[in-house]
Formats: sequence, C-alpha cells, structure tokens
Amino acid sequence: MIETNHPSEFRNKVRSSRRLGDQLVADDVLEPEALQKALAYQAQHGGLIGEILVNQGDIGIGVLRDYLEEATGFPFIELTDLEIDSDVAKLLPESFVVTHRVLPFRSLNGQVHVAMADPLNLTVSDELKDRIDRRVVIYLAFSKDLDAAILRAFDVRQRARTALSEINPTPEVETAAANDDGPIVRLVNGLLSGAIANRASDVHLEPQGSFVRVRYRIDGMLYEQMTIPSNHLAACVSRLKVMADLDISERRRSQDGRFSTRDDVGNEFDVRLSLVPTVYGEKACMRLLEKTNRLASLDALGFFPDQLKTFERLIRRPYGLVLVTGPTGAGKSTTLYGALERINDPGVNINTVEDPVEYRLPGINQIQVNPKIGVTFASELRSLVRQDPDVILVGEIRDRETAEVAIQAALTGHLVLSTLHTNDAPSSVARLQNMGIEPFLITSSLIGVVAQRLMRTLCPHCREAFVVDEEEARLTGVPAGSRLYRSAGCRRCQERGTQGRLGAMEVMPVGDGLRSLMLDGAPSPDLRAKARAEGMMTMRESALQRAFEGGVSAKEIVRVFAE
Repeated sequence: MIETNHPSEFRNKVRSSRRLGDQLVADDVLEPEALQKALAYQAQHGGLIGEILVNQGDIGIGVLRDYLEEATGFPFIELTDLEIDSDVAKLLPESFVVTHRVLPFRSLNGQVHVAMADPLNLTVSDELKDRIDRRVVIYLAFSKDLDAAILRAFDVRQRARTALSEINPTPEVETAAANDDGPIVRLVNGLLSGAIANRASDVHLEPQGSFVRVRYRIDGMLYEQMTIPSNHLAACVSRLKVMADLDISERRRSQDGRFSTRDDVGNEFDVRLSLVPTVYGEKACMRLLEKTNRLASLDALGFFPDQLKTFERLIRRPYGLVLVTGPTGAGKSTTLYGALERINDPGVNINTVEDPVEYRLPGINQIQVNPKIGVTFASELRSLVRQDPDVILVGEIRDRETAEVAIQAALTGHLVLSTLHTNDAPSSVARLQNMGIEPFLITSSLIGVVAQRLMRTLCPHCREAFVVDEEEARLTGVPAGSRLYRSAGCRRCQERGTQGRLGAMEVMPVGDGLRSLMLDGAPSPDLRAKARAEGMMTMRESALQRAFEGGVSAKEIVRVFAE
C-alpha cells in the first residue's frame, strides 16, 4: 500500500491553490522578473517551475522545499548525495523506472521509499502498489536528480561490460555482424546507451595494439570508459558498418555513414559514423545528435544582456551578412539555429544550406549539401536566391566562391547568416580578404560578427568560493585576492566538477568607424581596438565575468583560451 493520503486529495488541493510561482512572488521570496523568465523557459522547454527556478539560481531548495511539500502533500527529497540501494532500485523494471521517473531508493522499517518526479500521477502510483508488495512511501524529487540517481542505480555501461564477458575469445566477424541478438550487438548497443546516459556528444573506439580504448566526449572533454580486447575490434566495427549500411569488406579506406538509435525512453538519436584505418585497425568515431532535442534558446547560450540585444538587432535587419566564428565544436551552429528559431515567422521565408543538417526546424526550408552529385554551398546558394528568400543560412563559408555568392545575396536585399573559422570577431575580416574578397565588398555587406568559445561550467552543487593566492594568480592571470570558484566533484556531476557548457561570446556590430578602418586595410588588432572602444566585450572579458559570477573556473578559461 502507499503510505500517504490519497493523491487525489492533493491534486484537488493543487488545483484550488494559487500557482507556486505566484505564491513565491506574493511572499516576497521571488522577484517577478525571475518568475517571468522561468515561465518563458517553461513554455519553450517544459519542466516544473520550481526546478527551473532552482536551476536558474533564483531560489534555493531549502526555501522552496516547504512550498513544494505544501503544494503536493508529499515530502521533498534531494537525491544528489544520497546512497541509492541498487537492490531496492531493482524492485521495479529499469524500463518502468526510466519511463516514469520513479526510483525506489531505500528500504526502511519494512517500507520502500520511492522518489517520483510527478507523485500526483495516479496511474503510476497505482501501478507501484501492484509491482511492489510492501508499504510504499512516496517522495517528490526533481527530474534531473532522478535522472542522475537512476544512472547510478542502473549503470548502463554495465550492459557493455556484461556483453563483453559473454563474447567468444575469437568471434567471427560475419556472425557478429549478422546476429541481432549476439553479444557483439549487445556490446555496441551498450556503448551507445552508456554514451546517451552520460550526455556524451561523441564515442571513440580507438585501437591501441593489444586493446581498444573506449572514450566518451562529455562537455567537450574526453573521458576513458573501458577497454575492449583487440580481437573484438573487427566484429564491433563490422556491426557499426551494418548499422550504417557501409561496405563491411572495405578496411583500407575511410568511410562515413549514419544510422539511428533509441534510448530506453524511446528518444531517437541520429548517429554520424566515421571510420579511418590506423596501424592497429579501424578507428570509429560516432557523433550523437538527439532528433527530438529542443534547440537551446539564445538566452541560454552565454550572451550577456547587452550582447544579446545587439545580436538580436543584427538578425532582425532586412539585409546584410552576419557571421558566427570560432573553432570546430565551439557551438556556432547552435547559435545560428537559435537565431533562426528567434526570427522564424510565417511571414518570413527562411532557407538553409547545411552540411550536415543537424536539426530539423519546422517552417524552414533546409537543404543538405552533397558534393558527390554537385550539390555544394555555392551552387545551392545561387538556386536559393531565386526562391524569393528573406533569410538564408549558409552552414559554412569555406571558399571564395561561396563567400562571393553569400556577399552578393546580402547586397541584393537578403539577410545571410553563416559561419567562419577565425579566432575572434575582428579576424573574420582578414579571413574574407585572404579568400580574395575585395575590402569594399566586405564593408558593403558585413553588418556584424559573433565569435564564441564553449567553457565547461562548474557544478552548482559542489562548487565553492576561494580567494586567489599568488601562485593561482600567476597561473591564471587573475589578480591575487580576487574571489573565484572551483568544484571538487560530487555524485551529481559524476565527480568531474563540471556540468554542462556555456559560451564566452564576443559580439561586434560593424558601424561606420569600423567600415572606415576596414576600407583602409587596417589589421585585426586595430579593428579590435576600435570595436572595444565602441563597447565590444571580448570573449576573454566575457569569460572572466562568468568566472567572477561563479559559472566557470579560472583554470577553464586558461584551458579554453590557451593564455
């Protein structure tokens, strides 16, 4: 039986009571602006308003706890540092736990304590009674806490290790590739499941001679997960080739393909597979993209308020060229997708040329580049100009031909958004000139540049403040005596000390002053000095501000900017 009052009583109570956010504002616990920001985020991304407010740092769990318990009638529990009894957790099937975010976490005095993200769900509560033949005490927990706790209780990487132990020491490649129920299949699926559960963006299978190293890229950094005997590599790679519809017999040349997979909840992921031959065998790299993943809002990418206002003014201009620059993996495409989502409207004809198309955007016409059949950035850009466009996104300006067509489109009344590989915003001018673009064409078309880097953010649950000493000041360049933050690592961040990433942004609108310098052929340092004089915050200044706010560590800034 469920050890609590009947949930329907609390459901009625919630319906008749004031909304949680309004109650917090009425009690002067929360600023109205913070509530509006949280509601806007909720409307776009979903989730519970209380959890959103905590994640945004607008209110502490200690203050919110009483309001949550009063609103729902269930005790609230933080699972972050709680030891999860894996035997108790397995009283429910893993699929049920993951799907409904329901986790039995301990047994006490003959009762099973269960954490739920939605304890007012009568259907799930009733099923608990059928599945657990003991008294059940239900607690309210935040979704993120539950996901992390479920990951601890059901280590999905163990599936790969279990499958590995079942493999014959000398597996047959063809059999492993064809047998949909074989241990090789379960091994590959386990590696993918582990990557998804750990929010990894990439999976690497790297032959090292006597073994194969498996690494996940999480928040931009690679972490070793396990090793596989080298004699299983060929079977694993063959399985991946079958999934991506590649040539199994070809092992001497690089191959690229893609396939789809699903997590335990049913979310579909697009996997881009790259295979290259090395001296020890074929190396596999898989990039994971969630097809149903909601795009990050521009508000959450790392722009400071003034920077965001400037960028929004640029993307709402009727014509001109806007560039987003940075190295590979800096989040340039995410920024451009966020820009398109912000300006997407039934009255605006938006078209893109991409390689690859990473996210499907409703209401936007997207074209996939395919050089093998002559579908290039430049060729499709020329075609799009005849499609009555208002906005054109070019995935990347890689050569002079693409740059010329993009600039001509910007000069003839279209807003063109694209990316470029440069170290900062002012350097984009020199990059275009190196491609052979005349300065007068650049100054006539370019209206703004955004440069960015991604930094790992400190885990908010284990970060701590400290005062910079002389040694730390020498290493980081931050003045001694400054107050900064660092994280030691906890269960919620899996002992890494970081959780998620945030952009260090640099927004450079091109006004008359910069145009004059650009026409005169001024070098990048002069353009940077002029932009700063006109109010531009550099990426490093943006990063340092985040460090003083407690978002990132000074050592992370040193790592990202190599200074």
